[in-house]
Amino acid sequence: MYQLDDLLHLMARLRDPQHGCPWDLKQSYASIVPYTIEEAYEVADAIERGDFDHLPGELGDLLFQVVYYSQLAQEDGHFQFAQVVDGITRKLLRRHPHVFPDGDLYGAPDTAKLAEAAVKQRWEELKAEERAEKAAAPEQLSLLDDVPSALPALTRAVKLQKRTAQVGFDWPAALPVVDKVREELDEVLEAMSENDPQAVAEEIGDLLFVVTNLARHLKVDPESALRSANTKFERRFRFIEQALREAGRPIEGCELDELDALWGEAKKLEKQ
Repeated sequence: MYQLDDLLHLMARLRDPQHGCPWDLKQSYASIVPYTIEEAYEVADAIERGDFDHLPGELGDLLFQVVYYSQLAQEDGHFQFAQVVDGITRKLLRRHPHVFPDGDLYGAPDTAKLAEAAVKQRWEELKAEERAEKAAAPEQLSLLDDVPSALPALTRAVKLQKRTAQVGFDWPAALPVVDKVREELDEVLEAMSENDPQAVAEEIGDLLFVVTNLARHLKVDPESALRSANTKFERRFRFIEQALREAGRPIEGCELDELDALWGEAKKLEKQ
């Protein structure tokens, strides 16, 4: 079987100025970012569907993205793939002192078992130390400094909320968040009554943010929950299309009541 070194060699060949692939030679860090995001979602999709036959391929596509960035960086004299591997290995060694007490990858394991809560607390402490080391101006250091702005909005909202919760800026339980959801919904209705599109957009954003907070308090990943809701919607709508197709009727000519009745049938079938 091919090994990682073979993949690195292949990448170098693709970027060879004289004999490489014309498409690959045109790419840059920015141009392949959309592919990286897409590949990450395809990995998530395969996992959610339990498609382990295709998961190795999806993971390979994602790994190739890392190799691609590393090749570009090597060409620009920034770093090499080996530094990527070394960096993540050192970081994980540092963040798991309960497993690697001496910071030695192959050293004897720590026989003392820490509770999960203690492990998580230490992990956050170490991340905070790393943020402080990276800060150009320590006096301006923020808890939110390393929450990537390019994350999907729901995922980033959760990370922002979790980070501020570390210092007590959080609701104590889920029920008060439900009250906040109702409050934000009322503000959406108020903005709608004033026919102010900009205010409506802002209030919808606030509503989505607090619903995300409710999901977090209920131990639900909002990004996964919304993906599941999308899948469910798609499945039910396809049922409507198929039912109308079998009846020889175009969907464009149907009234909403009829479509809604078929939607109800799809829901009943799922519960059987």
